[in-house]
Amino acid sequence: MTSLRKLGSSDLEVFPLSLGGNVFGWTADEAQSFAVLDAYAAVGGNFVDTADSYSAWIEGNKGGESETIIGKWLTARGNRSDVVVATKVSQHPEYPGLSGVNIKAAADASLRRLGTDYIDLYYTHFDKPEVPVEEIIGALDELVKAGKVRHIAASNISPERLQESLEFSDREGLARYVALQPHYNLVSRDTYEGALRDIASRSGLAAVPYFALAAGFLTGKYRPGTTVDSARAQGAAKHLETERGRRVLAALDEVAQAHDAPVATVALAWLAAQPTVVAPIASARTPEQLPALLGVADLVLTDGELGKLTEASA
Repeated sequence: MTSLRKLGSSDLEVFPLSLGGNVFGWTADEAQSFAVLDAYAAVGGNFVDTADSYSAWIEGNKGGESETIIGKWLTARGNRSDVVVATKVSQHPEYPGLSGVNIKAAADASLRRLGTDYIDLYYTHFDKPEVPVEEIIGALDELVKAGKVRHIAASNISPERLQESLEFSDREGLARYVALQPHYNLVSRDTYEGALRDIASRSGLAAVPYFALAAGFLTGKYRPGTTVDSARAQGAAKHLETERGRRVLAALDEVAQAHDAPVATVALAWLAAQPTVVAPIASARTPEQLPALLGVADLVLTDGELGKLTEASA
């Protein structure tokens, strides 16, 4: 049984891979999504990440499709208390922004779609600097006090706004962020390392990185001269054009060969070993894609291997 990891200063304990729900209702239909969720839960996976806006970008979708599928699965399996559900606010077409009124209305809408009366981890999806942190934290604190949200977190936020938010929470004795969801992986390190990570480390925040596999590039399936059938192929393949991308792939291949492990597992293991990181997020369209992701729970890289990958990605 894979040991769970404590999520920052919260009382949540999570599997070392968070299952991304962005594909549910997009590239995975309801039946496929159920199969992936079942396979993840079968090995002890308990940390599912979604957002109220997934997948509003698809023609015919309104947003909330992912939450709806996850909610149906939780109800069908009767396992709500076993799963840590994380969702986000600010990007739903009908509930845009982070005004206090909107945060509370969007939370209620998420609860309805998820078929539950509480959200374990509620993120501000994209910070809105025009809204004072006092208003954002105040609304989130009300949700916590009402029992609708257990813990709060932030994603896509500047170091300055994060620090300001934490100081306000501490000063006023209100709900405080326990986690941060940054864009972070082997080919995108400056999106987290530096001031943002320093604040997370100093303040005891858990990092739960998204784009952990760089839209699929770090699975190793993108190679010179190959064509990949994926909705995210264009974004992933661009890394092949950079010297760093090619260096990282070569280093990943070497370490993967030494462990007889998939390239994706090694990329996630490097990320999981970084300071403050508790559980990288990765998504799967089919159960067959899951083992390479779940392997992060058991693969321990040597200091030399971590150093090799860090150097290649510099």
